[in-house]
Amino acid sequence: MPPTVSLLIPAHNRADFVAAAVGSVIRQTHRDFELLVWDDGSSDATAAVAERASAHDPRVRVVRAPHAGVCAAINAAARQLTGKYFGWVDSDDAIAPTALEETVAFLDANPGVGMVYTDYLTMDEAGRVGGLGSRTKIPYAKDRLLIDFMTFHFRLMRRDTFDRAGGVDESIPGAEDYDLCLRLSEQIEIRKLARPLYFYRVHEKSISTEKRLWQIMQSKEAVSRALRRRGMDEQFEIDVELVGRFRLRKKNA
Repeated sequence: MPPTVSLLIPAHNRADFVAAAVGSVIRQTHRDFELLVWDDGSSDATAAVAERASAHDPRVRVVRAPHAGVCAAINAAARQLTGKYFGWVDSDDAIAPTALEETVAFLDANPGVGMVYTDYLTMDEAGRVGGLGSRTKIPYAKDRLLIDFMTFHFRLMRRDTFDRAGGVDESIPGAEDYDLCLRLSEQIEIRKLARPLYFYRVHEKSISTEKRLWQIMQSKEAVSRALRRRGMDEQFEIDVELVGRFRLRKKNA
């Protein structure tokens, strides 16, 4: 019998963090889930670390695949999952112990909702928890999503919702989750559960740090596509404002 929830951790060269991500799923109070860790051709020990972290849990599988990029990894992995609800956890992040219990209960109680997302807390490279993340403080609205990505982690959606959307768009890496949320907002009802159930790690090797400008331009493309789909492109176009911030740090001795 298929599990209630299918979770995915797509991972590439995250040996330092993937055990924490896997462990946070294994510790869920909602026990009826499957977890697939999809190692996207890592050149480090990511797969081995994930295997050790989940060695005694039959609900967890680790797949070692050739490197194809995160979008292809999500779609390929999703085809191997069978749960009623679907979501993913980034390999350098983690979820709170009640994340599945609370989001599953919300979707069960609200059959007209196709996806639920939650508040999140930031954490540093060492796992020290900071404050409440700012993105989800913005109230959700379909049109507001065009300029603010407030449907940030954690997201749990009905599997048929993900399938009808055609999965993530592999032509827009770096903004695949934003693009998916924009497309879903045009098809389903999305609601927020105002509970901080996701831990978003801020560190120097994250994509949002290393490839920030590229990710911003990919997000711009996602919005431009949404404007065209919604028939709004003759009235609006997206402008990007890059804000410079500076800080001083001590030089290495």
